[in-house]
Amino acid sequence: MTRPTARTLLTPSLIAVVGFLTVCPVVMLVLGSFSKGLGAFGSFTIQKYVEAYTDPDFREILVNTAVFTVGSAIFATVLALFLAYLNTRTNIPFKFLFRVLSIVPMMIPHILFSVSWVLLLNPSNGLLNLLARDLFGLSHSPFNIYTLRGMILVEGLLDLPIAYLILAPALASFDVSLEESSRVCGASNWRTLVRVTLPVLRPAILASFILVIVRSLASFAVPSVIGMPGRIYVLATQIYRVIATGYVADYGKAAAIGMSALAASVSLIYLYRYLTSESEKYVTISSRGYRPTVIDLKGARMPLFFVVGVLSFVLIVVPVLVLFYTSVLPYSMVPGAKALSMMSWKNYAEVLHDPISLLSLKNSLFLGVVGASLGTLLSIFAAYAIVKIKSRAAGLLESLTFLSFSFPGIVIGVGFMWFFVKTPLYATIWALLIGYIATYLPYGVRPMTSAFVQIHDHLEESSRVCGAGTVMTLRRIVIPLLVPGIVSGWILMATMFVRELTLSVVLSRPGTEVLAVQILRFAEDGLWGRLSALGILMIFLSTGLVVLATVVGNQLTKVRAEGA
Repeated sequence: MTRPTARTLLTPSLIAVVGFLTVCPVVMLVLGSFSKGLGAFGSFTIQKYVEAYTDPDFREILVNTAVFTVGSAIFATVLALFLAYLNTRTNIPFKFLFRVLSIVPMMIPHILFSVSWVLLLNPSNGLLNLLARDLFGLSHSPFNIYTLRGMILVEGLLDLPIAYLILAPALASFDVSLEESSRVCGASNWRTLVRVTLPVLRPAILASFILVIVRSLASFAVPSVIGMPGRIYVLATQIYRVIATGYVADYGKAAAIGMSALAASVSLIYLYRYLTSESEKYVTISSRGYRPTVIDLKGARMPLFFVVGVLSFVLIVVPVLVLFYTSVLPYSMVPGAKALSMMSWKNYAEVLHDPISLLSLKNSLFLGVVGASLGTLLSIFAAYAIVKIKSRAAGLLESLTFLSFSFPGIVIGVGFMWFFVKTPLYATIWALLIGYIATYLPYGVRPMTSAFVQIHDHLEESSRVCGAGTVMTLRRIVIPLLVPGIVSGWILMATMFVRELTLSVVLSRPGTEVLAVQILRFAEDGLWGRLSALGILMIFLSTGLVVLATVVGNQLTKVRAEGA
């Protein structure tokens, strides 16, 4: 009888762990939706479904959700397609701006991005509204961010990087000989774009569109900060209202509502994976004769570059600038001599002397460092099993790691709540830690799988021939070669953990507050100065973790190179 080795036991063990993290909250969500409440778990009833889906406001909530998600997806996809085309196919100058657009906005927490637009465009004291009233003597504010259009604008800008990262590679690998043939036949650039380019790019466009719908369906920052003050509710905020704004939290009704969001999200992710797998039918590069052609923009070159520059400013500079400006003022006011004379660090002092804000900083730092480290460790083993241990079990593991990507955070948070309430983990920081790792595991596994693909199997085989086991081979051969992938995965998970909101609003309890939840509380109370100060500290914390991880990664790479 063959004795099981660490390598053969690795995949089943990982399936058990990852399966628990991803499947358990879904099972508990389903069971909870058929239970009367947290104290009566297991007593079967459909009462919660009846209450949720016969609510007179529920139809309007579904319509709002559909308009919000589809509108955000259309806006983000069209804008990303425009930017990707300019970057990959034209001679527009300073193309590095496009790379900035695709990466930097991901570093700005969604709740802070949403708040910055509220500080600019809220009808009562938004900076742009105050400026417009002063300059033109208006009696009313010309802008109102608390609308569905405002929600779509902000969510679309937030999801722009996701759409761009899908569309840019597709455009970069497009064989332009098809377009040249169209032009030879007399078609204009516009007709060629509509009749040739866009149809070939259809899978990438649809994949981008669907993925943005999934992310906007899971979004909570924009609907809570912009939608709720305007009394525009979507599924995510309706769940939040059921568990956080009533006299008694109704987790059964929240689970029943969450089932519709979960079903829609999982279906869309399945459609997304189908479309990406079908993209092989649209392959246009098949030989060494492929060559990219750059389109000369001629007179439109600088105007289009100006448009990209303005968009970069709006996406990157404006959120941080508005937050910092608000953080040093006692209240919102138009920039000028008066504002300059009233600037101070009072809001920062109040935040740093606030026990709950300090606790939220401490908890977010703990979750960012410890949570990302544990998540990265699990991602390394999961990616190793997926790439190097080719079996049906490894395929199942890959599906399980990707599964949590389709879960809306606030929905899966309700599922975790049903689980944790029956354990000693309830209302502890460890509940948040487990929930974070389960939700963001794909962000760690994806960079790791890409890194493992680059490592040839001969290295491991040579190590085993010399008598090393699986663990020693990983520690002495594989892990040192994975440093760039480990750093990338750790940075992604750490930044996600520090800014996490949707899961936290459900699982966070007194004593386990985190930065995003505290910022949301400040927004609900209208404490914009303290909110902005805490937001700037949050950005500094995320940036510091990224810089620290990059420096450590560079040092490890240098040591590895010297050792080689």
